[in-house]
Amino acid sequence: MSIAPLVVVVSGPSGVGKDALLERMKRLTRPWHFIITATTRPRRPGEQDSVDYIFMKPSAFQDLLARDGFLEHAEVYVRCYGVPRDQVEEALHAGKDVIVKTDVQGARTIRNKIPDALLVFLAPPDLQELEQRLRDRKSETAEDLQRRIETARMEMQRQPEFDHVVVNHNGRLDEAVATIENIIDDEKRKRA
Repeated sequence: MSIAPLVVVVSGPSGVGKDALLERMKRLTRPWHFIITATTRPRRPGEQDSVDYIFMKPSAFQDLLARDGFLEHAEVYVRCYGVPRDQVEEALHAGKDVIVKTDVQGARTIRNKIPDALLVFLAPPDLQELEQRLRDRKSETAEDLQRRIETARMEMQRQPEFDHVVVNHNGRLDEAVATIENIIDDEKRKRA
């Protein structure tokens, strides 16, 4: 009996380490498809188009949105982000589990559209550490940094909406990856 592929949503506040976690998960060579999010924000140094994000002009993003091309989308920090619907559908059709990185609002939207999606909240050990991680990135203006910190505080309160909470401790990324890998394996066994 074959088990239907899962849609696994990894979410959490900005600066918690979602990108680092997903990069490490990709090394596991599991039959997972990692969704590449579309965004209108400018590329940061070292980022590659169609690898880190699909970088789009606002007009192209709006065109795709008008064609119902996103499973979910949101405006975050004055930039648009979206999960391309075709990537999700193609991976599921191919029998692959789909790993989606999105913000907390996006996780809720996906849960409404795909009720059996598995939602994982990646949390920092505490808010002070998260604030320090955001400051250390030095990629935002002081105003943007404060906005991200305030948003993170609100997002932390939404953890009960998720199926699992995984704490990403500094220097222990492999533990968080192994925990999520086990969560996915357990969920597939339950659904078998």
